[in-house]
Amino acid sequence: MNHEKIAAPLAAALADKGYESLTAVQEAVLADDLAGRDLLVSAQTGSGKTVAFGLAIAPDLLGEGDVLSLAQEPVGLAIAPTRELALQVARELEWLYGKAGAQVVTCVGGMDFRAEKRALDRGAHIVVGTPGRLRDHIERGSLDLSWLKVAVLDEADEMLDLGFREDLEFILESAPKDRRTLMFSATVPPAIESLAKDFQRDAQRIVAQGESKQHGDIEYRAMTVAARDREPAIFNILRFYEARTAIIFCKTRANVTHLLARMSNRGFRAVALSGELSQQERSHALQSLRDGRSQICVATDVAARGIDLPGLDLVIHADLPTNSETLLHRSGRTGRAGSKGVSAMIVMPSERKKAHSLLYRAKLEAEWGPPPSADEVRERDNQRMMENPVFEADVTDDAELAADLLQRFGPERLAGALIQLWREGRPAPEELTVLQDRTTPSEPRQRPEFGASVWFQLSVGYSGRAEPRWLLPKICDAGGINRDAIGAIRVKTDESYVQIDAKVADRFGAMTELEPGLEMTRLAGVPDLDAPARGRPAGKPERAGHRGKGDRPAAPRRERAERSDKADDRSAKSWDKPAKSWDKPAKSGKPVKTAQLVEISHSESSFDPDGQKPRKKPRWSTEDKAAKRKPRGPAASADDKPFRKSVDKSGKPRFGAGKPSGGPKAGKLPRKGK
Repeated sequence: MNHEKIAAPLAAALADKGYESLTAVQEAVLADDLAGRDLLVSAQTGSGKTVAFGLAIAPDLLGEGDVLSLAQEPVGLAIAPTRELALQVARELEWLYGKAGAQVVTCVGGMDFRAEKRALDRGAHIVVGTPGRLRDHIERGSLDLSWLKVAVLDEADEMLDLGFREDLEFILESAPKDRRTLMFSATVPPAIESLAKDFQRDAQRIVAQGESKQHGDIEYRAMTVAARDREPAIFNILRFYEARTAIIFCKTRANVTHLLARMSNRGFRAVALSGELSQQERSHALQSLRDGRSQICVATDVAARGIDLPGLDLVIHADLPTNSETLLHRSGRTGRAGSKGVSAMIVMPSERKKAHSLLYRAKLEAEWGPPPSADEVRERDNQRMMENPVFEADVTDDAELAADLLQRFGPERLAGALIQLWREGRPAPEELTVLQDRTTPSEPRQRPEFGASVWFQLSVGYSGRAEPRWLLPKICDAGGINRDAIGAIRVKTDESYVQIDAKVADRFGAMTELEPGLEMTRLAGVPDLDAPARGRPAGKPERAGHRGKGDRPAAPRRERAERSDKADDRSAKSWDKPAKSWDKPAKSGKPVKTAQLVEISHSESSFDPDGQKPRKKPRWSTEDKAAKRKPRGPAASADDKPFRKSVDKSGKPRFGAGKPSGGPKAGKLPRKGK
């Protein structure tokens, strides 16, 4: 470990923790040419990013000395996306800066606001918090960032995914402009680079060594199972590896609750982590895992973000992640600090292509195969029993009892009883359906290089409801070309860009009108396509003369602060009872059934409290029934009832002709009082 670049109190703290050398990311941030610069750092999960930024901000906090002065207003700020990660960061900084006399204060949702305010009033050197709670303290005047020297954004990509950009802007605008800003993240997608341009000044990009090969200490397994064997396969995987601590990822809170109940019935010691739990319940669950009272954690992605559990050797993806970044973050819970781990994906036959695509985009290689069978689990159990160190222990103290047992029961009965006791405390393995072997799906086909091309700009974008499949035939018709002559189509908010083969680009000239109001203009070079394409902003008017698909409702902005981790599964489907969508927009050209939609939206009896499915079929309103009823004959006015026909098919007058339908029959007088 290079002690020359590390302050003496921090070096002593590292030595006490048993650090013999620094990781790649920790060495990278200590380079001589990075002193005082903003940093944009990407490194794989579990590579020691927290200690890395703790070392990187030391010159800003300590200055020329080794001990911090009396705590007043904070000079250091660390922002994390979730409560658990913020508390974990605070614990790391406390021992790292403990010998320097640092006062670390946490400001996270779910904790006592008044207690945090009192701690801030007493003074703090470093404040660690979540975006929503930090903003609350700033707005209420209990947190003053006017003396801030350095700010760190940990897991910046996750904070963007949770919709914290507005809060981050507010917090950093409350700090001095000449502060130093460091951003740490496992991945750096284009959205993070855009965020860095707004919040940082000439930031140095650092890619820690080993990022290109993610998680070398993790064994990736993709296990194909029948749809009905999803849960039994999870049980067998847990029994086969028998990890000290395991975590199972589900998409929704409903899936977490369902799987936890099934596991409890099987005898597994499991706890749940989801957005619906209070902070106290989450803390108790994590403590139960840390002290060994529980072995398995069933969690959603947001709830388990950033948690670090001891001995976490197994990660199971009960539901496939939505993207490759989530796959990396999930798997990164294991294989930390050089330890080994297993990441097992449960893949149904219909999900094989998606699973292979996720692995390909994450640059990971997985071993495909079936989950452990019941016989394999029993064989592994027998092997563990034979290798148990209890058989090598000295039995001098119990030699007399051992002799009595042998004499009374004999060796065979004693061995049988030992086997039964060994298996008694473990859930029985599950019998699984054997699927036919299938070859691994081929890698996604890569599009060849397009070659020499010319870029054109179109005068319509998402604000005009443009999309590639709507633009493609118009471009082909205008230039008399086929789709092979068209390369990329990039749709932006107010304009679009299309790549045309240079051999046929002259057919469009300098400007071509594809249709009234839609122009295609030739560009001199390649446009700036770095900014990711986004959906049409809500509230923008549609451009006249352009048509598209139905309205695309803008996604609602997620709630800021820690309440957002409860939104990770509102619209997802449960395994047993998938939610139904009762508010789909009407297809183009068909009227919306307003009466039904109003009934569903406002009737308290139409839905259960969880909003998962309707209790009974919604009824049509009286006005809507009247609108659907067909008239039986000519009516004198809108208020009159329709009359019956006066003659039959042969032309003879009908009995009672001329009387309104529904009236009293001919020859009968109405009853008295009617």
